[in-house]
Amino acid sequence: MMGYLRLGFVTLVTVVLVTIALANRAMIEVKLLPDALSGLLGFNFSITLPLFIVLGLAVAAGLLLGFVWEWFREMSYRAEAAKLARQNNAMRAELDKARKVAPSMHKDDVRALVETD
Repeated sequence: MMGYLRLGFVTLVTVVLVTIALANRAMIEVKLLPDALSGLLGFNFSITLPLFIVLGLAVAAGLLLGFVWEWFREMSYRAEAAKLARQNNAMRAELDKARKVAPSMHKDDVRALVETD
């Protein structure tokens, strides 16, 4: 069932993106600098692309920037999780060592407590 839902969603997104691409096929010139500044500096890089490619690149750049921003924002949480994982592993190792030292304690705790008195 989930496979059909995923396939339907991918198909819907594909149809929408192809429709947007077909509606925005006009060629546009993308310039690096405004005309006044390029005249002052003496150079200007420009490229002519279809509008849907420019839109797609802008969306991709925004997603990439958002992912990088979020990765940096969550860095402290990942560091804390790694620290807690190391503490957990150390405590598990200590518990395993304690169980090896006193193997009779974990078999019958009540009996072991009574015998120690």
